[in-house]
This record gives sequence, C-alpha cells and structure tokens, in this order.
Amino acid sequence: MYYVVTGACGFIGANLVKALNERGITDIIAVDNLTHADKFLNLTDCEVADYLDKREFLELIENGQLDGGVEAILHQGACSDTMETDGRYMMANNYRFSLALLDFCCEQELPLLYASSASVYGGGGVFREERRFEAPLNVYGYSKFLFDQVVRRRIGADGGGVESQVAGFRYFNVYGPREQHKGRMASVAFHHFNQYRASGRVRLFEGHGGYGNGEQRRDFVYVGDVAKVNMDFLESRTSGIFNLGTGRAQSFNELAAATVNACRALEGKPAQSVAELVAQDIIEYIPFPDALKGKYQSFTEADLAQLRGSGYQGAFAAVEEGVAEYVKWLAR
Repeated sequence: MYYVVTGACGFIGANLVKALNERGITDIIAVDNLTHADKFLNLTDCEVADYLDKREFLELIENGQLDGGVEAILHQGACSDTMETDGRYMMANNYRFSLALLDFCCEQELPLLYASSASVYGGGGVFREERRFEAPLNVYGYSKFLFDQVVRRRIGADGGGVESQVAGFRYFNVYGPREQHKGRMASVAFHHFNQYRASGRVRLFEGHGGYGNGEQRRDFVYVGDVAKVNMDFLESRTSGIFNLGTGRAQSFNELAAATVNACRALEGKPAQSVAELVAQDIIEYIPFPDALKGKYQSFTEADLAQLRGSGYQGAFAAVEEGVAEYVKWLAR
C-alpha cells in the first residue's frame, strides 16, 4: 500500500515526503510535473518508491490500476502563482485535478488531505472557515474556494457525509526549506535572506491601505509546523476544512528583522531592532506596486478554533524562531 504525495517535488509536498520518511514510511509514490526539472533537487535526500508524472497518475486512477493499492493521498499539487491570469489553466490544474482525486478517494474510502489556501478569504479581515467570510481576489484563490465548496457538500455539516477522511488545510503564509525553486513566488523570508547576503540590506513595501511602511501583517507559518499538522491528521482521521497558520499576525518589519538578525547571528554580530535596522538602511522601503493594488492581502491571521477543536494542540513557531531555523538551513 502506497502513500501518494502530489506536488511531491514542490515546497510543501517535498516537506511532507520528508516527514513521512521520518516516520519510517518509504512506500511513497511521488507525483508531480517536472516541466521545470530543477524541482527534483527537493527529493534527493528523501526516499520514495516511484515517481509518476501527473498525467500518468491520472490515467492509472481512471483505468483502475491503483484500486486497492493506496493508503492515503496528500494532495499538494497545484499552480500556486497568485498572479497567473490563465483561468482555464488554473481551473484545470487546481480544481479539476482535485475533483478527480476526491472522487477516487471517496470510491476507495481513502484519506485525502489537500492544500487549500488562505487566499479564499480575499481582502476581508475575518479568517474563519465560514462561507460568509470567503471572497477570493484572484483566480488562484477562486480555484481553491470552489473545490472547498465541493468538499463541504460531500462531507456534510457534521463531517460524516462520506466514509473516507477528507481534510483541507487553508495554508497561510508558509515559509521554510525546499522552496528555492519557486522564484518570485518563494516566501519573503527566502528573498530577504538572499537580498541581505547579496547587498547587506532587505526591501519591503512602503505603506498602503492604511498600513505604515513594512507594517502590513501576515500569519507566517513555518513549513515544519505545516508538516506536523498533516502527519497528525493522517492518524486522527478527522474531516473538515481547517485554517493552518499560527493564529498570530506579524508584520513584514518583524519578519525582515528576524531574517537579518538570524544572518547577523551567523556572522557573530548582535541582534538589532527594526528601528536600528531602518536607521542604518539595512531595511529599506520601495513603492507599493500598482499591479498589487486591490489584489493584496494586507492582513491575515488564522482563526484556529476549528483546528484546535479537531484535537490538534501542537505549538506554532513565531517568525523569530522559525526564521532562525530556516536561515541556518539556507546557509548550510
């Protein structure tokens, strides 16, 4: 019996493969699209039983060749580019692919753990897993939102509408190891590390929408904590849609300072405050891009009531802790 991880060569997918390995699981089918081949580097220290292209995988499912051979599917494969404007591609890749896996798991009575996104909430200020707070600002968010609605109808209000476990995680701003292939879509922590190493300074957006310079706030969650939640749900067999963040919004200024100070610690230098870093031009502010106006979440903070209600009580790292661990990994 195999565990299937889609998007296995990607950021969160590769971290889930590693987390499964750490639990002694190596019977893993890694599913991905390696059109951008460098993603394979994320799995070179992982153990998998097989690799399948996404199209091959779908054919095997449709032909019944994986019937009875799968233990669970951890579905992370998606186009995660929030600036993608090809709606047909986005819906085929994110929505239709997910529907095929949902049908398969329900027919086979298998657990399906899948990646949703905090982008379903759009520009609102309440981040609770309820329809009235959901209004995505881009087609990426809409693709995730639409699949969540299907899941809600399938599992029912009490989570007992299907025999199989179906759990969706609305990831907030995830950062950490194995995201280097994402380019401009990599986390701010990743870009700040590289900016500081290259020039001795980091760049943040100026104030916009009522927020001061660098004071836009996000719920930044370390990928190691994301993996822990997924592993816990594989054991709990709980169904539903759950926010997956820290429950605490922190500013981009705080994130920048955490990154710079983690780099400074490796250099044997003392930590400095945001004000000190700004005064020395180590943190600098650039104009807010016109292309992001009206499409940007200036504040996110996960309401964790449903996640905690499911029984998950694990702690989540603040940026000062998570970024320090991440910088050590990047600098190794």
